[in-house]
Amino acid sequence: MKVTRILRAKRPNKGKVAALREQARRLGSVRTEVWQRFGSVGGVGVSDRQIRDRWLKEGRRFPVSANAWKETLRDAKGDITANMESAKVKARRCIWRHTQDQAEQKRLFTALKRNEWTSDPYLCRIMRRDWARGHNHTHNQIIVRSDNYTTFQCGGRAWIKIPGLIKGTRIAIPLNTTAEPTGTLRIIIKNDDRIEIHTTIEVEITQDCGTRTLGIDKGYSEVLVDSDGDHHGPELGAVLTKQSDTLKAKYQRRSKLRALANNTRNPRKREHIRRFNLGRKTLNRQIDKTHARIRDLVFQSVHKVVDKAAVIAAEDLTAPMAGKSFGKHVNRRLASWTKGVIAEALDSVSSRRGSTVVLVNPAYTSQMDSRNGGLLGRRQGDRFHCFDGVVLQADQNAAQNVLARLSDPDIERFTPYRAVKAILQARTERLRLGLLNQDSSCSPGQNRVLSTESELPNEHFRV
Repeated sequence: MKVTRILRAKRPNKGKVAALREQARRLGSVRTEVWQRFGSVGGVGVSDRQIRDRWLKEGRRFPVSANAWKETLRDAKGDITANMESAKVKARRCIWRHTQDQAEQKRLFTALKRNEWTSDPYLCRIMRRDWARGHNHTHNQIIVRSDNYTTFQCGGRAWIKIPGLIKGTRIAIPLNTTAEPTGTLRIIIKNDDRIEIHTTIEVEITQDCGTRTLGIDKGYSEVLVDSDGDHHGPELGAVLTKQSDTLKAKYQRRSKLRALANNTRNPRKREHIRRFNLGRKTLNRQIDKTHARIRDLVFQSVHKVVDKAAVIAAEDLTAPMAGKSFGKHVNRRLASWTKGVIAEALDSVSSRRGSTVVLVNPAYTSQMDSRNGGLLGRRQGDRFHCFDGVVLQADQNAAQNVLARLSDPDIERFTPYRAVKAILQARTERLRLGLLNQDSSCSPGQNRVLSTESELPNEHFRV
């Protein structure tokens, strides 16, 4: 299994940074042309090899080396394909809702998989709706093939030599490690002149996961809560809140300084503010440090879950959900929620350790009573108040509902949330009638709690 490793350049001089930035700018125009010509329906079914052969036959020339623009072409076409595949996920949901005829579903799914959807009116319509034409905004990356650079050791660190713009010349870049990279490199030049080298490495597949089946609930105050009630990564909320509040105050002060620099008539003062007060080097270091800590927390938490479980049921949060507003401050903090990092960690760790992650329908998992599967209760913060006065931990209750959703015969992964609500309301009504019948069958000498539907508090059965 391969994972991405990020190396960084160790204090490169300004001349090398300028040369790399100019080469990346020229390669950015190649990316732009690929996206413009093949980033929509016209590029479906066309491989990067076919595009390369066509350009060579036409005698196309670019102001960079041949290997550089060919690798950039391959990388850009791979991004276009990944963008199209993400749109196919939404298209499959539409097909599932469009028809329940299994033969027709199989025909549509097959045509979508084989990229034959351009000739089908229905598939073409839903794909054109969900797959908008993309545009290139990347002008700071260089792709270097594995046989097009060299590595060596000098001064206690590893160095790489990559081709420059002038034929026969190479640019030597010192790295912050002694490990020499292998395979294809992706070199990214940041705005503050930092240089990152992305490479792939092989990791060992251990197959040492647990044996149980668990459900998990992704949260903000903690990374995960499993169906056993264990909280993993409880310090995540404090880290996210501190980062969000700190950046808010910092950006407010920077905005005032930027306005002062734009409005001042003194050119020396304007240049002094922009140079010494509006830089990004320290700020980027702080943000990177916080992001590294968040990733560490997330991956540690996922490893703890995989230690116990061979099958993990998790909510499918890829589709956007419209929710109510909690106020500008809470919305700002929730906007930095790292559900993408959690999903990446679940996929990576489970693949390496032999466990399986099964995505289930997330609709109403936080509003159900896990003891009976109905909408008999309400959630308030970290507490779930049941109809009979019992108070459950809300995240554990949601994790148990996710686990139950794994074997639910009526609710599948792509069932629309309105249909899920109708199913749960029907179950809730049956539970309500069962409670009424149970109460009405009590003997006169026994303590009655409730005997008629009119005696049931309305807020207990709010759906």
